[in-house]
Amino acid sequence: MTAAAPTTSPMASPSPRRRLTQIVAALVGVLLAFAVSFVLTVHVVAAGITGSESISKALSSPNFNNIFGFNVLVGLALLLFIIQTGWGALRVLLTVIAALIIGFIIMLIISKDPFKAYNALLTGPLSRSNRWGSWIEDAMGLTLVGLAITLVFRAQLFSLGAEGQIALGAMAAGLVALFVPPLPLGVHIALAVLAACVVGFLWGLIPGVLRAYLNANELVSTLMLNPIAALIYSYILDRIRPANAGYSVSDPLTAALWPRIITGTRITTAIFFVIAAVFVVWLIIQRTPLGYEIRMIGANIRFARYGGINTKRTIVLAMVVSGILAGLTGAYLALAIQQKLVLAISGGLAFEGVVVALLARNKPLAVPAMALLYSYLRVGGPIMQTDATVSLEVVRVIQSIIILLFTAEGLVAFLQERRALRRQPLTEQDASRVAEGAIIQP
Repeated sequence: MTAAAPTTSPMASPSPRRRLTQIVAALVGVLLAFAVSFVLTVHVVAAGITGSESISKALSSPNFNNIFGFNVLVGLALLLFIIQTGWGALRVLLTVIAALIIGFIIMLIISKDPFKAYNALLTGPLSRSNRWGSWIEDAMGLTLVGLAITLVFRAQLFSLGAEGQIALGAMAAGLVALFVPPLPLGVHIALAVLAACVVGFLWGLIPGVLRAYLNANELVSTLMLNPIAALIYSYILDRIRPANAGYSVSDPLTAALWPRIITGTRITTAIFFVIAAVFVVWLIIQRTPLGYEIRMIGANIRFARYGGINTKRTIVLAMVVSGILAGLTGAYLALAIQQKLVLAISGGLAFEGVVVALLARNKPLAVPAMALLYSYLRVGGPIMQTDATVSLEVVRVIQSIIILLFTAEGLVAFLQERRALRRQPLTEQDASRVAEGAIIQP
């Protein structure tokens, strides 16, 4: 009798040589991120000064350390995106290049100086510290809402209710800041954020219950709930606006405001909430029983049900956790960006978060990099309009082309994976690989 040959597990750990290569590559990436961050910080702070003088001016600026710290975070976010997506990062880069080429062709036809216009688009957000700040501020909000969308997309739930959850979350945080008696700053901020998250939880609970227990289409229910949330927001805002206000706006928020870190910008300590949200969502999806159930439902809900997963409870939990993140986004907009309650406070941010989630392949650690990329285009468009005298309509056309290519590139992969899952029944081994993260769900 001969002994059976040993088999190699498909989930076997990498060889020592390969692990060493990965560690070295990661260290090189981190060092490169620091180097690029330093150069970028000097460029932003020096504001057009070149040569050695730019370095001395940048280093003497009181904002240098904080701006450098944020740029390091930008570099690390891009590094995480490459690690998470592998060769998928190259596809995103090619998509960006294709979009910019198409946009440049349009600019050749309609603009007298297309090179100046594109220079403003590509370098404008880095030309001054206040413009750089607008980029980072916008990216932080996009990261939070992108995480909210990512979580429900992993469960194959096409929910678009974040818009209403953001509005009601902002209202809850604003009411706490306006009407709760003065408290220590940390306590007041925590109470306002908690109120926003609770409201987002409750507003996400409605479509979650409808989908889980009544099999109502979550796309329809969330889209119908958005205008209801907008009307509730508008009604409350009309009741609290000052008597002398000519439009619907609250008094300025003076309490529970996130402290600003960099002068001349609206960048605040909310960055710590954003970083925590990224890693908490990653932990939920990859390292908790709830995340396992979400991935199993996203792979094949019938298989998950036959495997003993309480699919109704998991669907509801996915929707409410997404609502909590959207409510936190609303608190960020009210307490850090607007610092008052205004109509249409989100400005359609939730729908642009869908693009961010698709580009990130619904991977939480890749969301910040895609939020930074997409925000760069959002901030660069108005700068191109101002600096290159390009009409706003042309800017929007170019942005739409870029968004269309981004979204199409993400949707192709999304639809291909869904079609493959529908054609081939999920085996138990495949389901185990999904749970371990070997098969990445859209």
